[in-house]
Amino acid sequence: FLPLTSSRQGSVASEGSSFVCEGEGGGGSKIDEMQAAWNVTNAIQGMFIVSLPFAVLHGGYWAIIAMVGIAYICCYTGKVLVQCLYEPDPATGELVRVRDSYVSIAKVCFGPKLGARAVSMAQLIELLMTCILYVVVCGDLLAGTYPQGSLDSRSWMMFVGIFLLPMGFLKSLKMVSLLSFWCTMSHIVINVVILGYCLLQIGDWGWSKVRWSIDFENFPISLGVIVFSYTSQIFLPTLEGNMIDRSKFNWMLDWSHIAAAAFKAGFGYICFLTFQNDTQQVITNNLHSQGFKGLVNFFLVIKAILSYPLPYYAACELLERNFFRGPPKTKFPPIWHLDGELKVWGLGFRVGVIVSTIMMACFIPHFSILMGFIGSFTGTMLSFIWPCYFHLKIKGHLLDQKEMAKDYIIIGLGVLFGVIGIYDSGNALINAFEIGLPF
Repeated sequence: FLPLTSSRQGSVASEGSSFVCEGEGGGGSKIDEMQAAWNVTNAIQGMFIVSLPFAVLHGGYWAIIAMVGIAYICCYTGKVLVQCLYEPDPATGELVRVRDSYVSIAKVCFGPKLGARAVSMAQLIELLMTCILYVVVCGDLLAGTYPQGSLDSRSWMMFVGIFLLPMGFLKSLKMVSLLSFWCTMSHIVINVVILGYCLLQIGDWGWSKVRWSIDFENFPISLGVIVFSYTSQIFLPTLEGNMIDRSKFNWMLDWSHIAAAAFKAGFGYICFLTFQNDTQQVITNNLHSQGFKGLVNFFLVIKAILSYPLPYYAACELLERNFFRGPPKTKFPPIWHLDGELKVWGLGFRVGVIVSTIMMACFIPHFSILMGFIGSFTGTMLSFIWPCYFHLKIKGHLLDQKEMAKDYIIIGLGVLFGVIGIYDSGNALINAFEIGLPF
């Protein structure tokens, strides 16, 4: 189910969180623009990479254009979302950060109760499902690497969970940024290994095989992978708020997305030229050597494990913000001591979140496809539709017709992508239950 789940990863990995702003909880450490870039890169350079050549198979040059165009759109929606955090100071005219999260923007546009609840629920679903996705992917990759072994995919998921439990000790975005850096390094290794293999086959590349026609039956699923692979909006308000120099946020976002677009378009194009019409849904299946395939899958598992902390940290902070700030704001006391250390029961809560994601990955039937179905709604709302709607609502009086038209077009594209994703994932879910597959 990797191609189907990949869209969820992006979606998830998709999103702007109301997790604690600077100085709250344990997330007060400041980060520089490079550390912020590692986190954004972690979100948008996800597990989907192994499915991009398959998108070129069904979409040809249009798939490559989509990889670049959607990068531009998602970079734009990330910027306008962060713009909505600011208002001009009446006295000086300078922009002042008056909101600290995705939820605080939603409160202005949707009302304090409906806005906060709707966005918080969508965020939590996105983040937790992203965490579960990584566990599912690890299990599937390891089971595929050792098909004759005594462990099935669920057993491998539980094994991987051993390495996830220490993440309950994460206390700051700076620590998450370090793990995101090593996640990016594993991503580079995967690119180098697979692209190196492809370059050795350059004499057999099928230049004429890339076409301008589209396979309308299968391309929408691949388009969903591309769309949701770029969604990082859920993390951006907090990343920007925790940056040492916020003026470099746009620079950081631009170059993160330029690099992602170049990597994705190049990887998808070169791998398709190599394997042509034999390109598999998961490109590692095209690697004939079992040892070579095992090496790539090993780094993909490392990448999945190192991708887990970002959505996990965001989900924990979101839960803490809504339930653990102490009376009268919330019913439950804070999970942090005044010196910034976790309380014992707070650590238990954080580890419990990890255990729950592992259990859901292991025991919910067809969870991978279900994630794609739900994520097609929450992902498009959080990453395409709501940022542009907020921009029109809060900044509409300052926008010219061209900027307003751009927002409306992106909202329309978000609706289109959401409908396509819900339709395709819904059909896949129906077929899965009819076939009776266990997962």
